[in-house]
Amino acid sequence: MNDILLIDKPSGITSFDVIRKLRRQLGIQKMGHAGTLDPLATGLLIIATGKATKQINSFMNLDKEYEALVEFGKTSNTYDADGILTECTLKDISREEFEKILVQFIGEIKQMPPIFSAKKVNGQRAYDLARKGLEVKLEPRLVRINKIEIIEWNWPLIRLRVACGKGTYIRSLAYDLGETIGCGGYIKELRRTAIGQYRVENATKLER
Repeated sequence: MNDILLIDKPSGITSFDVIRKLRRQLGIQKMGHAGTLDPLATGLLIIATGKATKQINSFMNLDKEYEALVEFGKTSNTYDADGILTECTLKDISREEFEKILVQFIGEIKQMPPIFSAKKVNGQRAYDLARKGLEVKLEPRLVRINKIEIIEWNWPLIRLRVACGKGTYIRSLAYDLGETIGCGGYIKELRRTAIGQYRVENATKLER
């Protein structure tokens, strides 16, 4: 079997959990995914099997689209709802003011990855070091955000649609928006809706 599978990942499992489950179901060992989703996140995973695994890098280079529910007035050590939440002083902001702030994040920007991420530091995953309470030093990286639009406005809960290039952390975007406004922000929900021309609507739902 040398196929590309589109899978709609549920929340609460890792991307590699999806691989493990599919290996059992399909009886195929040679399998990989094109881009990790956090355990909290749902949505599109491209799974390659057999010889199709050679295409994984090309899929990873494709642009992505996400829908994110961001809650402001709180921070999280993981930048999402799976972390330890801390209350901050909530600021009042109008939709018009918020839209002006969003413009600052369009285009090529420098973004700091979350310390709870799969980035490697001296050969170790950053999240492994962070979980041990060790200092994690990461460097900001250049990423590209093509578009951010507001889907729902219910301050301090805002649902955004983000179109971006590879390597963009939506968790970091939420954190940076909160820092810019001055009241903190974190990802409450995250869903990947597209990878290049591949849409989550065409994916097979995977049960937990």
